[in-house]
Amino acid sequence: MKVLFADDEKSLQELMRLELPRMGHETTVCPDGATAMAALDRNTYDCILVDLDMPGCNGIEVIARAKQLSPETEAIVLTGKSSLETAVAALRYGAFDYLTKPCRLADLEALLRRVAEKRELTNKYRALKTRLDRIEGTPELIGQSAKIDEVRRLVAKVAPTNSTVLIQGETGTGKELVARAVHEQSLRADMPLVPVNCGALPENLIESELFGHRKGAFTGADEHRTGLLQVANGGTLFLDEIGELPAAMQAKLLRFLESGEVRRLGDNDAFNCDVRVICATNRDLAGMVAAGEFREDLWFRVNTFEISLPPLRERTEDIPLLARRLAMRFGAPRGNEDAIFAPETLDVLMSHSWPGNVRELANVVEHALILCDSLPIRPEHLPQRLGRQSPPARPTATRNLQEIEMLAIHDALDRHSGNKPKAAAELGISVKTLYNKLNQAATLSKTA
Repeated sequence: MKVLFADDEKSLQELMRLELPRMGHETTVCPDGATAMAALDRNTYDCILVDLDMPGCNGIEVIARAKQLSPETEAIVLTGKSSLETAVAALRYGAFDYLTKPCRLADLEALLRRVAEKRELTNKYRALKTRLDRIEGTPELIGQSAKIDEVRRLVAKVAPTNSTVLIQGETGTGKELVARAVHEQSLRADMPLVPVNCGALPENLIESELFGHRKGAFTGADEHRTGLLQVANGGTLFLDEIGELPAAMQAKLLRFLESGEVRRLGDNDAFNCDVRVICATNRDLAGMVAAGEFREDLWFRVNTFEISLPPLRERTEDIPLLARRLAMRFGAPRGNEDAIFAPETLDVLMSHSWPGNVRELANVVEHALILCDSLPIRPEHLPQRLGRQSPPARPTATRNLQEIEMLAIHDALDRHSGNKPKAAAELGISVKTLYNKLNQAATLSKTA
């Protein structure tokens, strides 16, 4: 690291000129606080080592100046006063830790190693966050229609509160994006947003995932596990597909929402977690309550504030803007957005029913960019199911068996947003058979 050392004792100055470089650090040694201030104005340091009692400017003033110029600079205080008050004062002004003089070089080296490890973790976190932001994009609700404007208005209203939010909408409409927008605009934005897909968790592991468990709580519990509610402490827990929660977990979730208490499996004592809960579903919870499939008291609890997302077919005027933004997200050059799609391509996109909603549109745009060697994207670059290659005119409205099969396959793929295993399960065929039929259709299309 780049380290600044400031102390008015000449013996310590000479010692640190030798020992800090030996530890692997680039070192600047200053004889007093004023010199340290001047050095801080000229350079940025990873860590500063300062004596509290120096002529001119004391160590607290040097720390304050360093934090003002570079908040990421860590400070270690050296003091001959071993009182608790001195240490607390230094920590209050942002010091990482303190050492009392005389200190052992081994202790100093260990403390500098901790500072370096903290900086490394911070840098890794930033790198991962940058990659995640690039993949997920910012939680921007794209569109100019009245319906998406209403969604934005509701998000802005509920975000600053701690109210539980229920987001309803069809698959692929962007429920997680809305949950992220609520979190990012809330007072908890600096804390974690933890998403959980309730439908993807095995029933026998849901409680352990949400609440955690102690080692030995059940067969296979070989170590302690922190539950996702505790991971989200101070932040937001996003429960996607909450309608898939089994009855036993509905009762436990209700208890948490009412009390804020978390009890890990195998623990006798509960502890409190400050977590805001946002739920989402594509199912009719009111109908499930009437059918006895969802607890009415839990429905009332999660439905404090409801946001309904419109399907894409009800806001077709947003499709051109959405398609262009998605294309740029997948690598289309920025600049002239109007040149990404040919007008006739936008006509095809706007005439499609979009059963898979925005998720399906994203898949279609990515598919088109792969096929397109140069912009603009034309109708022939779109997937066949969007009607880019109409079958030849026939004297009658009849279809052959293969055409009927392909219509059924593409309808199933649309309903499951291109997920082939789910589409195959719905059609009652194997995934291998589904691939064979798609390949046969593609081969016939090329030879036609």
